[in-house]
Amino acid sequence: MDNYRVINKETYYRKGVYCHFTKDCKCSTSMTARVDVTDLVTQSKETGTRFYLNFLYILSKVLNSRDDYRMGYIWQTDELICYDVIHPTQYVFHDDTETCTPVYTKYSEDYETFYRGALEDLERAKQTREYGLDATNHPNWFDASYIPWVSYDSMNIELPDGYLYYIPIVNWGKYREENGRLTMPVSVRLNHAVADGYLLANVYRLLEKEIAAFCVK
Repeated sequence: MDNYRVINKETYYRKGVYCHFTKDCKCSTSMTARVDVTDLVTQSKETGTRFYLNFLYILSKVLNSRDDYRMGYIWQTDELICYDVIHPTQYVFHDDTETCTPVYTKYSEDYETFYRGALEDLERAKQTREYGLDATNHPNWFDASYIPWVSYDSMNIELPDGYLYYIPIVNWGKYREENGRLTMPVSVRLNHAVADGYLLANVYRLLEKEIAAFCVK
């Protein structure tokens, strides 16, 4: 486990909201919105890199940019924590078995380091058919799942009632052309105790900002 710090619940800036959504009304908040990826698709083609991995890097950078997206919960001690860094759990789909293998990839703010490591992780995962989920030893890995078969409009991920899971869950689908631009559905699930509509919307705002910055390199 990477380092984390314990959040003082009494001085936590979301104290009232946190109390309500951990005691009175345990629930998640989620959103699906379409993100313009036209420039990122072009950049990926021009550089001969994989669009999927480039988006995964940008997403990981966004979710590591703010404490609210790196929150965690230790149920044994009832502690609210903030991880120093969270990493993506990506997936390899096996066409022959129609199953997937989780891939634990380390996030690095350095693009070249991240891209190389993520690509190597994917290639290794292609050699196995084991599900291999190991959440116990990867508490600060967020779920990043690509659904390439459909350009959907809505998606919702449910977790059991009362399960205080704070790490983000993100899915995205196939991009499609709309009015001459390429847009891609991105779904973000957060626990309502540590996030609200503003923080959800902010993920998309940051994605747009980071995509623009990435494509001018």
